[in-house]
Amino acid sequence: MQNRTMAKEDLEATGRISVVRDRHLVPLLTSAQSQSFGEQPWKGVLLESHLVQSSEIPQHEHLDLVLHLQLTGSDDFEWWSGGKNAIEHTRPGSMILIPPGTSDRLRWSGPSERLIVSVRESDLAHLANDLGAPRTPEFKTNWSLPDPSTQYLVTEMGSEARSGFPLGSLYADLLAIGLQTQLLKSHSLDPVKTPPLKGGLGLPKLKRAMEYINANLTQDMRLESIAGELDLSASHFAHEFRSSTGKTPYQYLLDQRIERAKDLLKRTKSPVQYISGLAGFRSPVNFVRSFRQRVGLTPEAWRRNL
Repeated sequence: MQNRTMAKEDLEATGRISVVRDRHLVPLLTSAQSQSFGEQPWKGVLLESHLVQSSEIPQHEHLDLVLHLQLTGSDDFEWWSGGKNAIEHTRPGSMILIPPGTSDRLRWSGPSERLIVSVRESDLAHLANDLGAPRTPEFKTNWSLPDPSTQYLVTEMGSEARSGFPLGSLYADLLAIGLQTQLLKSHSLDPVKTPPLKGGLGLPKLKRAMEYINANLTQDMRLESIAGELDLSASHFAHEFRSSTGKTPYQYLLDQRIERAKDLLKRTKSPVQYISGLAGFRSPVNFVRSFRQRVGLTPEAWRRNL
């Protein structure tokens, strides 16, 4: 148990989806065409993209839950785990769910592109407790997992990561929590019952609203214009957005303007007055005040500390 705990601490420090092999912590996959997406905004979740060639992954143990989503390829793969062995027929959309503590070996017979998500065991347990589950959730290995809802969430996470998280941490958090909730209610051995929805925007409409806000950060945006994109009244949209995210549309807009300003401060040497306009603020004074309130420093001081 002590070795496993130490390994988990090391795992969190690597920033990579890792496993234990021969008592050493190593990346689950390494390939010439892999992407770990660097720093990721969601909590308790790591996402990687890999192009896997015909190859074998030697015996290894998973410390957290791992989910594979196959994007391309249709060649078979073979697995060995728990004294069992089988060949699985795959296609785009095929998924694998591997719980923590699983020891296995894999062999791919052909190339495939895949997204791989690692979900921290402790975060799943914490969410299950919040949802009223009587015990720590357990999962069963599934080498061929059919679930369009989970597939959609992982695909959406991949799209956000490849684009540099344009919709910000809030949308990323919603995706990660959505994935963890879906795993608990649909794939744990003792499915967790989620409370009935109390309003709020569905994920597709929420994404459309966030995309519209991000595409128009420099505009003097009106609530009616955002709501109109979703065919909702302004009051209905404002209520549902806050119910879904815990933020008002204006708070989200301001957060995204601050994030754009941070990016410009980091990447350019442009003066603060110029950056304030590019980030959508009506005046440099308003920009400096808003930045200090949210970040704790003036823009110039924040830039000097980089």
